[in-house]
Amino acid sequence: MPAYRLYQRRLRRQLASAPLPHHVAMILDGNRRWARLAGLESAAHGHRAGADKILEFAGWVDDLGIPVITLYLLSTDNLTGRPDEELEALFRIIGDLATSLARRWKVQHVGTATGLPPALESALTEAERASASRSGLHINLAVGYGGRTEIADAMRSIVAAHAAEGGTLDELADRLTPALIEQHLYTGGQPDPDLVIRTSGEQRLSDFMLWQSAHSEFYFVEALGPDLREVDFLRALRAYGQRQRRYGG
Repeated sequence: MPAYRLYQRRLRRQLASAPLPHHVAMILDGNRRWARLAGLESAAHGHRAGADKILEFAGWVDDLGIPVITLYLLSTDNLTGRPDEELEALFRIIGDLATSLARRWKVQHVGTATGLPPALESALTEAERASASRSGLHINLAVGYGGRTEIADAMRSIVAAHAAEGGTLDELADRLTPALIEQHLYTGGQPDPDLVIRTSGEQRLSDFMLWQSAHSEFYFVEALGPDLREVDFLRALRAYGQRQRRYGG
Protein backbone atom coordinates (compact mmCIF):
# COMPACT_ATOMS: atom_id res chain seq x y z
CA MET A 1 0.00 0.00 0.00
CA PRO A 2 1.37 3.45 -0.90
CA ALA A 3 0.52 4.97 2.50
CA TYR A 4 2.30 2.12 4.31
CA ARG A 5 5.42 2.45 2.15
CA LEU A 6 5.43 6.22 2.65
CA TYR A 7 5.23 5.80 6.43
CA GLN A 8 7.96 3.17 6.34
CA ARG A 9 10.29 5.51 4.43
CA ARG A 10 9.55 8.31 6.91
CA LEU A 11 10.46 6.04 9.84
CA ARG A 12 13.70 5.06 8.14
CA ARG A 13 14.59 8.74 7.63
CA GLN A 14 13.95 9.40 11.32
CA LEU A 15 16.33 6.58 12.23
CA ALA A 16 19.10 7.89 9.99
CA SER A 17 20.45 10.14 12.75
CA ALA A 18 19.23 8.13 15.74
CA PRO A 19 21.31 5.73 17.86
CA LEU A 20 20.64 2.11 16.95
CA PRO A 21 21.11 -0.87 19.25
CA HIS A 22 24.12 -3.12 18.73
CA HIS A 23 22.20 -6.19 19.88
CA VAL A 24 18.46 -6.81 19.60
CA ALA A 25 16.83 -9.76 21.35
CA MET A 26 13.47 -10.92 20.00
CA ILE A 27 10.72 -13.01 21.58
CA LEU A 28 8.51 -13.72 18.57
CA ASP A 29 5.44 -14.84 20.51
CA GLY A 30 1.89 -15.68 19.47
CA ASN A 31 2.39 -18.31 16.76
CA ARG A 32 -0.11 -20.76 18.23
CA ARG A 33 -2.70 -18.04 18.82
CA TRP A 34 -2.21 -16.83 15.24
CA ALA A 35 -2.92 -20.32 13.89
CA ARG A 36 -5.99 -20.72 16.09
CA LEU A 37 -7.45 -17.33 15.08
CA ALA A 38 -6.80 -18.15 11.43
CA GLY A 39 -8.79 -21.38 11.81
CA LEU A 40 -5.80 -23.55 10.92
CA GLU A 41 -5.78 -27.15 12.00
CA SER A 42 -2.53 -27.25 13.99
CA ALA A 43 -0.06 -25.05 15.83
CA ALA A 44 2.58 -26.10 13.31
CA HIS A 45 1.05 -23.72 10.76
CA GLY A 46 1.65 -20.86 13.18
CA HIS A 47 5.20 -21.96 13.95
CA ARG A 48 5.97 -22.17 10.23
CA ALA A 49 4.55 -18.69 9.69
CA GLY A 50 6.63 -17.47 12.63
CA ALA A 51 9.78 -18.99 11.09
CA ASP A 52 9.05 -17.22 7.80
CA LYS A 53 8.67 -13.96 9.74
CA ILE A 54 12.01 -14.49 11.45
CA LEU A 55 13.70 -14.74 8.05
CA GLU A 56 12.10 -11.41 7.16
CA PHE A 57 13.10 -9.92 10.49
CA ALA A 58 16.74 -10.92 10.01
CA GLY A 59 16.69 -9.14 6.66
CA TRP A 60 15.32 -5.95 8.25
CA VAL A 61 18.03 -6.06 10.90
CA ASP A 62 20.77 -6.69 8.36
CA ASP A 63 19.62 -3.80 6.16
CA LEU A 64 20.06 -1.44 9.12
CA GLY A 65 23.52 -2.74 9.98
CA ILE A 66 22.64 -3.98 13.48
CA PRO A 67 25.40 -6.53 14.21
CA VAL A 68 23.79 -9.04 16.64
CA ILE A 69 20.33 -10.49 17.22
CA THR A 70 19.16 -13.24 19.54
CA LEU A 71 15.97 -15.12 18.65
CA TYR A 72 14.06 -17.01 21.34
CA LEU A 73 12.85 -20.10 19.49
CA LEU A 74 12.43 -22.85 22.10
CA SER A 75 12.66 -22.64 25.87
CA THR A 76 13.51 -25.40 28.30
CA ASP A 77 9.96 -25.02 29.63
CA ASN A 78 8.57 -25.64 26.13
CA LEU A 79 10.36 -28.99 26.04
CA THR A 80 8.17 -30.31 28.84
CA GLY A 81 5.07 -28.15 28.45
CA ARG A 82 4.01 -28.83 24.85
CA PRO A 83 2.32 -31.88 23.27
CA ASP A 84 4.72 -34.34 21.62
CA GLU A 85 3.12 -33.87 18.19
CA GLU A 86 3.57 -30.09 18.35
CA LEU A 87 7.17 -30.42 19.54
CA GLU A 88 8.10 -32.83 16.77
CA ALA A 89 6.82 -30.38 14.15
CA LEU A 90 8.53 -27.48 15.91
CA PHE A 91 11.86 -29.32 15.98
CA ARG A 92 11.71 -29.76 12.21
CA ILE A 93 10.73 -26.13 11.66
CA ILE A 94 13.58 -24.82 13.82
CA GLY A 95 16.07 -27.09 12.05
CA ASP A 96 14.92 -25.83 8.65
CA LEU A 97 15.08 -22.23 9.90
CA ALA A 98 18.63 -22.66 11.19
CA THR A 99 19.69 -24.04 7.81
CA SER A 100 18.04 -21.15 5.93
CA LEU A 101 19.55 -18.47 8.17
CA ALA A 102 23.02 -20.02 7.85
CA ARG A 103 22.92 -19.55 4.08
CA ARG A 104 23.20 -15.78 4.57
CA TRP A 105 24.34 -15.05 8.09
CA LYS A 106 26.52 -16.36 10.91
CA VAL A 107 24.49 -18.58 13.22
CA GLN A 108 25.23 -19.67 16.79
CA HIS A 109 23.20 -22.00 18.97
CA VAL A 110 22.79 -20.60 22.49
CA GLY A 111 21.18 -23.07 24.84
CA THR A 112 21.59 -26.67 25.87
CA ALA A 113 21.29 -29.77 23.73
CA THR A 114 19.64 -31.61 26.63
CA GLY A 115 16.19 -32.74 25.53
CA LEU A 116 16.72 -31.89 21.85
CA PRO A 117 16.35 -34.69 19.31
CA PRO A 118 19.52 -35.71 17.44
CA ALA A 119 18.21 -34.35 14.12
CA LEU A 120 17.71 -30.86 15.52
CA GLU A 121 21.00 -30.92 17.41
CA SER A 122 22.72 -31.93 14.16
CA ALA A 123 20.98 -29.16 12.18
CA LEU A 124 22.08 -26.52 14.69
CA THR A 125 25.66 -27.83 14.74
CA GLU A 126 25.82 -27.89 10.94
CA ALA A 127 24.37 -24.36 10.70
CA GLU A 128 27.12 -23.13 13.03
CA ARG A 129 29.81 -24.96 11.07
CA ALA A 130 28.60 -23.82 7.65
CA SER A 131 28.32 -20.18 8.66
CA ALA A 132 31.32 -19.87 10.99
CA SER A 133 33.38 -17.78 8.58
CA ARG A 134 30.61 -15.35 7.65
CA SER A 135 30.99 -11.69 8.58
CA GLY A 136 28.19 -9.21 9.18
CA LEU A 137 25.05 -10.10 11.08
CA HIS A 138 25.51 -12.61 13.92
CA ILE A 139 22.35 -14.54 14.83
CA ASN A 140 22.00 -16.35 18.15
CA LEU A 141 19.36 -19.07 18.09
CA ALA A 142 18.08 -19.62 21.63
CA VAL A 143 16.95 -23.24 21.42
CA GLY A 144 16.59 -25.40 24.51
CA TYR A 145 17.25 -22.14 26.31
CA GLY A 146 16.46 -21.00 29.84
CA GLY A 147 17.95 -17.99 31.55
CA ARG A 148 18.21 -19.67 34.95
CA THR A 149 19.74 -22.78 33.39
CA GLU A 150 22.26 -20.61 31.55
CA ILE A 151 23.43 -18.98 34.78
CA ALA A 152 23.64 -22.37 36.52
CA ASP A 153 25.63 -23.77 33.59
CA ALA A 154 27.97 -20.77 33.74
CA MET A 155 28.62 -21.39 37.43
CA ARG A 156 29.27 -25.09 36.82
CA SER A 157 31.72 -24.18 34.05
CA ILE A 158 33.56 -21.77 36.34
CA VAL A 159 33.79 -24.31 39.15
CA ALA A 160 34.99 -27.05 36.78
CA ALA A 161 37.66 -24.83 35.23
CA HIS A 162 38.85 -23.69 38.65
CA ALA A 163 39.02 -27.26 39.95
CA ALA A 164 40.99 -28.34 36.86
CA GLU A 165 43.56 -25.65 37.73
CA GLY A 166 43.83 -27.02 41.27
CA GLY A 167 42.29 -23.94 42.87
CA THR A 168 40.65 -23.84 46.28
CA LEU A 169 37.15 -22.71 47.22
CA ASP A 170 38.55 -19.65 48.99
CA GLU A 171 40.44 -18.67 45.84
CA LEU A 172 37.32 -19.17 43.76
CA ALA A 173 35.32 -16.91 46.07
CA ASP A 174 37.87 -14.15 45.51
CA ARG A 175 37.81 -14.60 41.73
CA LEU A 176 34.05 -14.84 41.31
CA THR A 177 32.84 -11.58 39.72
CA PRO A 178 30.05 -10.58 37.32
CA ALA A 179 32.68 -10.23 34.58
CA LEU A 180 33.83 -13.83 35.09
CA ILE A 181 30.27 -15.14 35.02
CA GLU A 182 29.58 -13.23 31.78
CA GLN A 183 32.53 -14.97 30.13
CA HIS A 184 30.93 -18.35 30.82
CA LEU A 185 27.41 -17.55 29.60
CA TYR A 186 26.22 -19.03 26.30
CA THR A 187 26.72 -15.54 24.81
CA GLY A 188 30.17 -15.03 26.33
CA GLY A 189 32.15 -12.35 24.50
CA GLN A 190 29.06 -10.74 22.94
CA PRO A 191 27.48 -7.41 23.85
CA ASP A 192 24.39 -7.59 26.03
CA PRO A 193 21.10 -6.80 24.24
CA ASP A 194 20.37 -3.09 24.19
CA LEU A 195 16.77 -3.74 23.18
CA VAL A 196 14.43 -6.68 23.90
CA ILE A 197 11.27 -6.87 21.77
CA ARG A 198 8.30 -9.15 22.44
CA THR A 199 5.28 -9.61 20.21
CA SER A 200 1.69 -10.68 21.00
CA GLY A 201 1.08 -8.09 23.72
CA GLU A 202 2.58 -10.20 26.51
CA GLN A 203 4.84 -8.25 28.87
CA ARG A 204 7.16 -10.70 30.54
CA LEU A 205 10.63 -12.16 29.93
CA SER A 206 9.71 -15.85 30.21
CA ASP A 207 13.19 -16.84 31.45
CA PHE A 208 14.91 -15.15 28.48
CA MET A 209 18.39 -13.62 28.86
CA LEU A 210 17.87 -12.87 32.54
CA TRP A 211 21.50 -11.94 33.13
CA GLN A 212 22.12 -10.12 29.85
CA SER A 213 18.97 -7.99 29.95
CA ALA A 214 19.78 -6.33 33.29
CA HIS A 215 20.13 -2.94 31.56
CA SER A 216 18.13 -3.59 28.38
CA GLU A 217 15.33 -1.43 27.08
CA PHE A 218 12.04 -3.30 26.49
CA TYR A 219 9.46 -2.81 23.77
CA PHE A 220 6.19 -4.73 23.54
CA VAL A 221 4.24 -5.09 20.29
CA GLU A 222 0.55 -6.02 20.18
CA ALA A 223 0.87 -7.89 16.86
CA LEU A 224 1.13 -11.66 16.98
CA GLY A 225 4.49 -12.97 15.81
CA PRO A 226 3.60 -13.88 12.21
CA ASP A 227 1.83 -10.51 11.78
CA LEU A 228 4.85 -8.41 12.78
CA ARG A 229 5.50 -5.70 10.17
CA GLU A 230 8.67 -3.84 9.37
CA VAL A 231 7.04 -0.61 10.57
CA ASP A 232 6.48 -2.25 13.97
CA PHE A 233 10.20 -2.97 14.17
CA LEU A 234 11.11 0.53 13.00
CA ARG A 235 8.82 2.01 15.66
CA ALA A 236 10.60 -0.07 18.29
CA LEU A 237 13.93 1.31 17.10
CA ARG A 238 12.55 4.85 17.09
CA ALA A 239 11.31 4.42 20.67
CA TYR A 240 14.71 3.04 21.66
CA GLY A 241 16.47 6.04 20.12
CA GLN A 242 14.23 8.45 22.02
CA ARG A 243 14.88 6.92 25.43
CA GLN A 244 17.49 8.20 27.84
CA ARG A 245 19.17 5.03 29.01
CA ARG A 246 19.93 4.87 32.72
CA TYR A 247 21.94 2.28 34.57
CA GLY A 248 21.09 1.50 38.16
CA GLY A 249 17.71 3.18 38.45
